[in-house]
Amino acid sequence: MSSPPENDRQRSSGPPGRGGGLPIGRAALVLVAFVVATVLLLGVIHPTTTSSSTGSAPAVSTTTTTTRPAHPASTTTTFPPSKVPVLVANASGVTGAAATVSNELQPGGWDLLPPVNATAHVTSSHVYYVAGQQQSAEAIATSLHLPASAVLPYTTAAPISSIGTADVLVVVGPDLATPSAATTTTVG
Repeated sequence: MSSPPENDRQRSSGPPGRGGGLPIGRAALVLVAFVVATVLLLGVIHPTTTSSSTGSAPAVSTTTTTTRPAHPASTTTTFPPSKVPVLVANASGVTGAAATVSNELQPGGWDLLPPVNATAHVTSSHVYYVAGQQQSAEAIATSLHLPASAVLPYTTAAPISSIGTADVLVVVGPDLATPSAATTTTVG
């Protein structure tokens, strides 16, 4: 008897009825199962919210700090006055002007810091605010009868060396200073 050729042995070594090619049907089935499992898993990890979160949406937008768009922040981001530290600085040249303005703001419930003197005199009063506090600054300016143009974002160009922990800075100019007969000296 003669032995079978080498090629015949390789063909007969595998299970009967299967060729040496890739099982394309199985690979496609595994790929489809993988895609479906991935889509389902991503749905669990990153769920889409619809009407189920509408009850909690106002509370979330109230506590978030989304102050870049001015219009939504002015209607949804409101800080109680007692949570807004306010510093009043005298830049008017009238002794006691910062204390007088602090006393005017006190009934509003603001968290007033001790009044200070500014590093320079100004010609008109301004209300400066740090990020997220524009609405509070506008409320303070309104209570002091200042125009909307007097409300500005805080920069280091404000006439004060440091605002410390204040969120709003009121720089008192001559228009807010109420001099009394005994206090008309300038602050140096």
